[in-house]
Amino acid sequence: DLVQETLLRAIYKSHLWQTGTDIRAWLFTIMHNHYVNLVRRAMRDETAVDIDQISSSLVAVTDPTSSTKLRELEHALGRLPEEQREVILLVGLEGMSYETAAEVLSVPVGTVRSRLSRGRDALRRLMGLPAKIERTDPRESVPLAA
Repeated sequence: DLVQETLLRAIYKSHLWQTGTDIRAWLFTIMHNHYVNLVRRAMRDETAVDIDQISSSLVAVTDPTSSTKLRELEHALGRLPEEQREVILLVGLEGMSYETAAEVLSVPVGTVRSRLSRGRDALRRLMGLPAKIERTDPRESVPLAA
């Protein structure tokens, strides 16, 4: 429904799109604004959405460990401030560049970077993961053959 409504709005407002600009960012901006309006309306109407029901219809996972981790991630994402959650979803899930996410959210690129960093730190804390993941230098872990 969200995608369909976004496309309808884009068609009706096509005269507002500026040739030469990123149409993907424009569409995501429309989608983001519509989503925010839906959430506000739902909160005002005290309508609740069951995240477990939605996630089970979107993702079919047979591994119980993956399913549990997915629920933990959804729960942790739900506890983040909206600004951090939006950036994590746009950059992490949608694969947007920082610049495109900044356009969609109408904020500077630096704000996207700081929200993403804070959001990732908060997610690690909420999920009980180490604050910083130690990485080994791959050159040290593989001996060279003579």
